[in-house]
Amino acid sequence: MRDFLPAEKAHRERLLAIIRDGYRAHGFDEIETPVAEDSARLHAGLGGDNEKLAFGIQKRGLTHDDLQAAAEPLDLVDLGLRFDLTVPLARFYASHRAELPAVFRSIQVAPVWRAERPQKGRYRQFVQCDIDIIGEPSVRAEAELLVASLDTVDRLGLEGAFVRVNDRRLLIGMLETLGFPASEHEQALVTIDKLDKVGQDGVVEELRERGLTSAAVEALDAFFGRPQTMEHLTFGERAIRRALPEGADDAVIAELAELGEAVARARGADPADALLQFDPFLVRGMGYYTGPIFELAHPSVPYSLGGGGRYDGMIGRFLGTDVPATGFSLGFERLVDLLERSGAAGERAIALLHDADVPLADLVALKAALVASGARVRLLVRPRNVKPALDALAADGFTHFAFVAAGAATPEALDLRPLA
Repeated sequence: MRDFLPAEKAHRERLLAIIRDGYRAHGFDEIETPVAEDSARLHAGLGGDNEKLAFGIQKRGLTHDDLQAAAEPLDLVDLGLRFDLTVPLARFYASHRAELPAVFRSIQVAPVWRAERPQKGRYRQFVQCDIDIIGEPSVRAEAELLVASLDTVDRLGLEGAFVRVNDRRLLIGMLETLGFPASEHEQALVTIDKLDKVGQDGVVEELRERGLTSAAVEALDAFFGRPQTMEHLTFGERAIRRALPEGADDAVIAELAELGEAVARARGADPADALLQFDPFLVRGMGYYTGPIFELAHPSVPYSLGGGGRYDGMIGRFLGTDVPATGFSLGFERLVDLLERSGAAGERAIALLHDADVPLADLVALKAALVASGARVRLLVRPRNVKPALDALAADGFTHFAFVAAGAATPEALDLRPLA
């Protein structure tokens, strides 16, 4: 968990404002949920491996006997800090369905907590930026999510981003075609999900070490060895089918091709731009995904910058009735690291370096007049060595400065100079 100095905090807030504005422009509405959820809900099998990283909140009033009688740590907690924003959203929708539109488009921008082993890019508290569409069963929802997310990434100024796309139904169909029994699907997907880290040979070796059906492992190894290219979704059904084993589900392939065409049309893109790329081995770790899945990628980094997918079965766990749902989450912390700091567009931030003998009333009145004109203003006693002070002000996002002497503390007397 981290502290943020003023310049870094300002940078983060500017990016968050751009993200919020981008998503709102696409018709999404922001909601807020509590940081804590019922522990049983957080450990209901909906969060995959993230459930193991949930911070628990110990029950109040426990006695020594209670502590001794607990069979496992979860017996001692009744609440937990949210580890993502999807489980809270499912609970939120189940609680407020009658007050929400039939198709609900939500924004959530908020911190989440995971008991990670801290390292670069992995923190115990971090911000997620989610959009979700609940109540729309067709691929229309995925098209809206992807267009809104790509447009928002454009607003952030990140050029060259694209989305890798797959479908969990195609993944399961691939495993069945290759000969993996249903009892081995989960283990096989966990291993295939490591493809970008250990490579094809590493995946095959681990599947063998796990003792999975040998004929199926050999079939996957042979499939890895075929001539292949990363297929663009915008190239249509034939291109997607070429990347899959025989017998892939025609209806699912048609959906993905429709999705690619819709996103390309909305973005005014040429198929060669490869906004969407079909990746037959994209898994995403969450076990609750039921349909299309996607990850935001960029050529400059080897990791994803966001992702999501369809999770039609989750809300039904709370509501008792299945409701279609799909979502996309931007990896905010990773985006912050990629995007250069810059001042807010059009902001005028003025530092007033004043002599020590300027009357307080004059200073406060001058500052108030500048603030009323729309500027951000900071008062600073003029130091003996001005340059370090000006460098620090520029690093804090100030755009102009002026020296203020006694008897000249009026807006008209200011000689505003730009801060480089």
